[in-house]
Amino acid sequence: MTARKPFALRLDPALHDAIERAAATDLRSINAEIECLLREALARRGVKVAVSATPKRGRPKAE
Repeated sequence: MTARKPFALRLDPALHDAIERAAATDLRSINAEIECLLREALARRGVKVAVSATPKRGRPKAE
């Protein structure tokens, strides 16, 4: 499993509020919304970002 890299991010309160509203509209967390916005911005600039394999969520199947 690839660990996510935490870091502190200081945002203008108005920007945070706008991201929070956009996240609610898309049914995402603020963190997921920021990640999505960053990926979209990088894609527009032609920067390719590999998508890391994420572990499956939920309870493992019974054997």
